[in-house]
Amino acid sequence: MKFCLTRYLTRIDYKGRAQADLATLRDIHLHHVCAIPFENLDVLLERPIQLDAESLFAKLVVARRGGYCFEQNGLLKLALNALGFDVEDLAARVLVMAPAEMPPRTHRLMRIRIDDQWWLADVGFGGSTLSAPIRLMADQPQQTPHGRYRLVRQEPGWLLQRWQEENWQPLYLFDLAMQYPSDYQMANHYVASWPESHFRHHLLMSRWLPDGGQLRLYNDRLTRCDSDGNEMQQLFNDSSSLFTALRQAFNLGTDDKTHGISETAFHQIWSDLKILK
Repeated sequence: MKFCLTRYLTRIDYKGRAQADLATLRDIHLHHVCAIPFENLDVLLERPIQLDAESLFAKLVVARRGGYCFEQNGLLKLALNALGFDVEDLAARVLVMAPAEMPPRTHRLMRIRIDDQWWLADVGFGGSTLSAPIRLMADQPQQTPHGRYRLVRQEPGWLLQRWQEENWQPLYLFDLAMQYPSDYQMANHYVASWPESHFRHHLLMSRWLPDGGQLRLYNDRLTRCDSDGNEMQQLFNDSSSLFTALRQAFNLGTDDKTHGISETAFHQIWSDLKILK
């Protein structure tokens, strides 16, 4: 099924202007992260993660599923290209887990040129993903609807940080080397199939909320965070109640013949996670 801009905009509940300017980019970026959840269910089910345009559209738009960075930012790029934006694909080295050695480039993001200025866009970095594009400039804190970020020059590229717990926390390193589909295919395969991959051992979901809050799921713990940072957590003791909760909280489509998630399949994820604990 070919990409359709109108259906994508309906999927993210966007009713604004459809033109290649900064205001539109900001609005679409925000609507995307509030509508399409970050999730790794297919990795846990050992389903292949397909990155071609037809597969991304079928899964994230038609089937109303979510995905991780290669899917989320792949879909956003399709929309931005359709709108006429100048987009370049990038890749980053993730620092969130404080790796002892320099990690590989396993995160997809992009930069967009608008009126001779470059903007960083990323709708696929889990609970810390940007909810608005930020300008590609150094040492200037930039406010988004869901927190402050800044970019720091760290040769040969850039370090993205997020203000959290009264400190600037590192998220990832990237440079401006253009990435190609084959680069993402290799990184996607590594992330989805490497036995030690974080995505293969934990159920991860997140979605920003229009009111400034956030929903996060980590295995059996659902966290609701309001715009002031206050958190309410709920633990689940069985797969059935968690399956119902995640469908409601994350607006997750589960009925599609190809990309749906049955309760039986979800119970298998639950059982595997309990074993891993």
